[in-house]
Amino acid sequence: MTTNKVDWKQDRILAANSGDNPMVLAKMKSGFAVMGDTQFLPGYCVLLPSIEIYTLNDLNIKQRSEYLLDMSIIGDAISAVCDPKRINYSIYGNTDAYLHAHIFPRYEWEPAENLPKPVWQYPKEKWTSSRFLYSDVEHLSLKENLIEKLDELTKQLY
Repeated sequence: MTTNKVDWKQDRILAANSGDNPMVLAKMKSGFAVMGDTQFLPGYCVLLPSIEIYTLNDLNIKQRSEYLLDMSIIGDAISAVCDPKRINYSIYGNTDAYLHAHIFPRYEWEPAENLPKPVWQYPKEKWTSSRFLYSDVEHLSLKENLIEKLDELTKQLY
């Protein structure tokens, strides 16, 4: 199946591998660093694996180590570019039933009631409103800075 700009969301991993996923920031050892669809927490990224696999436990130990290291490198890039209070990492696979890791920056400026809670407890509009969705107009500079930092960090390791 060939992907195009219209349907890259239908198979994000295939689109990343074919160069058609516009959210890709970097090719990592284990997969692809991509911008999150929503940016209400600026710098939110996802680590997609190179191939569709069901769960972290389906990887061998070396592959798991590479995946988790890549996840933390994305966190390093977000920390350097966005200066958050901390980074939250999560792997679920409940909605999109394949391995992927969410890397969320958390900020001091977030509402006090949200700070101790997982980001998934933010209101639905944060996830769906066009106001918060990634757009080149609003987020291209952030994307470019993350690309640059990921390039710098991965050159040190690979």
